[in-house]
Amino acid sequence: MASTSNMFGLKDSSLIKTQGYIDGKWVDSKDGARITVTNPANDKELGTVPEMGLTETKEAIDAASRAFKTWKNTTAKHRHDILLKLFRLMQENSDDLGRIITLENGKTLAEGKGESAYSASFFEWFAEEAVRTYGETIPSPFSNTRNVTIRQPVGVVAIMTPWNFPSAMITRKLGAALAAGCTAVIKPPPETPFSCLAITELARRAGVPDGVINIVTTQKNVIEVGKEMCESKTVKKVSFTGSTPVAKLLYGMSASTLKKVSIEAGGNAPFIVFGDADIEQAVQGAITSKFRGSGQTCICANRIYVQSTVYADFACRLAEKVSAFKVGDGLDEKTTHGPLIHERAVNKVAKHVDDAVSKGAQILVGGKRLDVPGSFFGPTVLSDVPSNALINDEETFGPLAALIKFQTEDEVIKLANASDVGLSGYFFSRDVGRVWRVAEALEVGMVGANTGMLSHASFPFGGVKESGIGREGGRHGIEEYMTVKLIVFGGI
Repeated sequence: MASTSNMFGLKDSSLIKTQGYIDGKWVDSKDGARITVTNPANDKELGTVPEMGLTETKEAIDAASRAFKTWKNTTAKHRHDILLKLFRLMQENSDDLGRIITLENGKTLAEGKGESAYSASFFEWFAEEAVRTYGETIPSPFSNTRNVTIRQPVGVVAIMTPWNFPSAMITRKLGAALAAGCTAVIKPPPETPFSCLAITELARRAGVPDGVINIVTTQKNVIEVGKEMCESKTVKKVSFTGSTPVAKLLYGMSASTLKKVSIEAGGNAPFIVFGDADIEQAVQGAITSKFRGSGQTCICANRIYVQSTVYADFACRLAEKVSAFKVGDGLDEKTTHGPLIHERAVNKVAKHVDDAVSKGAQILVGGKRLDVPGSFFGPTVLSDVPSNALINDEETFGPLAALIKFQTEDEVIKLANASDVGLSGYFFSRDVGRVWRVAEALEVGMVGANTGMLSHASFPFGGVKESGIGREGGRHGIEEYMTVKLIVFGGI
């Protein structure tokens, strides 16, 4: 562990854990197998974590089940206090937590620290929501009965998260689960497990009891681990963030026990610039939405529609700003955009660029992978992207801005909604009437009107169509981890 800790260069090296966590103990896999974690900026090994499987998953579920018997009976105020302590511990260790994110994910250190702060905010938010899980009194049609509802934790929760936000995707789910009184078994992504393990260590320090949080790390055994999480009768809820195809598989598996499911799946966000928009504001919004995390976010602008009257102006300004990006190691202060997570991600961006260009698109900036160590693709802007380009149907998940010209409002609404998914959408306009019309017409779960930012702990996050089920964050987030029980009092 010492050598791995040294690779991260933290102030508190004990935050780096290289084992899974079951029933309050740091443990290895039964067969000793390991997963190698690398820095995508240079392909160097950061360390290893256990390659766990079905046996460890069942042990983690059993531990969570035992812990639930007591954790569910703690008061909301008690859980509030523990979550606030965990929030403060994350604040105190924000530099280290941000550095871990940068090293295993690749995003810049500024983004890593930003994610760490965002992650911590979910523990603060749900600490306050814990003490507001109100029931209600329902007027009775009979004089001798009284009716009330109470909210209770659903039980053991299985949490599966992606690598693009290795910290925030954990806390957005775990904060709500703990606040509700649930216990959890978490499968973090094999590309970025150290952030999850560091948060688990801080949770232990904050006083979260043994068995309430359990971590199963796996890569090769992900199918059997996921299947067990979904089909186990002990697990009462599954929360997943990831691709739509995987979401459908997990949803199907979970149906065998009719457990609660919340899913945040893929997106293909439209970004619309109308002729009456503030173009400079729209350009900045596109940069914020499209290129944050080097384009590796589920709410990234994927299809950028620009009205013909301002198309040339917008394209010129966007290309100029993107050409000024500094791509490199996220720890370098001069870097504005880091690497992609792995070579497969680079290949997908290259595929989308090549496809669009072969069909008539023009490269304004970038357009190729960088000939340096690590998983880098140059930030790219394409103009004149045709309607039959792959990027219109597939989420790129990389630093590729595809510009598509449109003429009328009705036309662009049809184009924007011509997708099986509907997570987020953005548009820029200074026409008040149009702002309302378009916001209501877009078939997405979240709309950014004259902004490229949508995320905050107090906001409900989620999509429609094949982008998922349920909401995370906001006051809605804790409801996903609770059930409503009716109590009728008779004989009064």
